[in-house]
Amino acid sequence: MADVIDTALVDAAKKEGAISSAGMPDSWANWKGTWAELTSRYGLKHTDRDMSSAQQLAGFETDRSGADIGDVGDAFGSIAVAKGVTQPFKPSTWDQIPAWAKDADGHWMLAYTGTIAFIVDKQMVKEGERPAAWHELERGGYTVAIGDVGTAAQASAGVLAAAIAYKGDESNIAPGLQLFTKLAQQKRLSLADPMLEALKKGEIEVGVLWDFNALSYRDHIDPDRFEVRIPSDGSVISGYSTIINKRAKNPNAAKLAREFIFSDAGQLNLARGHARPIRAEHVELPVDVQAKLLPNQQYGAAQQIKNAAAWESTLSKLSGMWQEQVIIEME
Repeated sequence: MADVIDTALVDAAKKEGAISSAGMPDSWANWKGTWAELTSRYGLKHTDRDMSSAQQLAGFETDRSGADIGDVGDAFGSIAVAKGVTQPFKPSTWDQIPAWAKDADGHWMLAYTGTIAFIVDKQMVKEGERPAAWHELERGGYTVAIGDVGTAAQASAGVLAAAIAYKGDESNIAPGLQLFTKLAQQKRLSLADPMLEALKKGEIEVGVLWDFNALSYRDHIDPDRFEVRIPSDGSVISGYSTIINKRAKNPNAAKLAREFIFSDAGQLNLARGHARPIRAEHVELPVDVQAKLLPNQQYGAAQQIKNAAAWESTLSKLSGMWQEQVIIEME
């Protein structure tokens, strides 16, 4: 389809002239490319504050973030609606977004999906010790970094993926917590956030993060230095939703951004950041973009979140459980 955007919306957004985002940094899912196009096409000046999903909702509640639009983990979209901090807007490609991936009223919708993966620094972890499965983490000699569990959707999904590998699920996260408790007891759990700068500095030996982030960081730093793998004994597929602040200072710019994100061009931008576009069936990916993704056979043990309500309930308690069961072992 051609990317034809309503001229009235474009004019209103251009009049506002700016857009602020939360949790949509340049290095994540090629948001850099998205913001560059929104600036070149419509003259919108852009700023972003890199925040976790929970931090974004807290900011929207109090307006501390000042963000017009945010990008939150799957379960956080419905939480945002329950808190009453969003406003609805359905892009013109609405009918091509799967029903499971959107709020019926247009408050949130997944723009892309990712799968929890390992990124391994080959300079720090010898070939025979590089993990390809969660069970292999138990007997390694390296440290493992997962990030801020309970507030960051990526880190929380990492615990769920580990739980799935040990026969847990959205309502039974205990097996995942037990694995990380064991790593903490072994003094092998790193509290470093597995982000671009930490990887570049050699602070991460094995990181747990979304495949699109792992692949983007690998390619940005040194494709030969890092190995990215989907755990062969279990992983989780989830996505991220745009949410528009109910109190947005630039509401039309936020709506235009969402319209663009779900257009063909916007979906291709996300794919260039190694993310899997939610409208993948309707957008033809160029060969060079397809090559940015991991082979399909690596995803054999990965599964979508099956019980969203149970996972939302678990998320509300996960931060406390992580502190009480895992972090306490590091003290």
